[in-house]
Amino acid sequence: MAEQIQETREKVVGKGDSEQVVRRVTTSTSDEPVVAQRTVVRDDTPNTAARVAWFITGVVTVLLAFRFALSMLGANRANAFADLIYSITYPFAAPFFGLFGYQVRYGVARFEVETLVAMAVYALLGYGIVRLLTINRRNRAV
Repeated sequence: MAEQIQETREKVVGKGDSEQVVRRVTTSTSDEPVVAQRTVVRDDTPNTAARVAWFITGVVTVLLAFRFALSMLGANRANAFADLIYSITYPFAAPFFGLFGYQVRYGVARFEVETLVAMAVYALLGYGIVRLLTINRRNRAV
């Protein structure tokens, strides 16, 4: 009794280009082969809402990373770039300032643990939002 498994991939173009994986199992017991076919439809199209959520999460995280680096280097708030970064990121970092006794001191090198915590929280929040947006995207057998 010989069994052959053949897997082919087909790209289906239609509602949002999805990929179709067709798996054919051929079992021959005598002279005539018996063919069983299972089709798995996998939706590999990128979810636009998920991509936007990742983009926003990335922008917030990068801005907070700039804030952290400027704070570590003791950037002067009078500089236009440093002031811009501090001003933009303040609403994102402010909820975490009370965690470790934050005192506002610009122009002095400081390791802002609060900013690192904010980066981690926003990254996890972005991951959770993307998982919620893509919760229905699974392989399904047809």
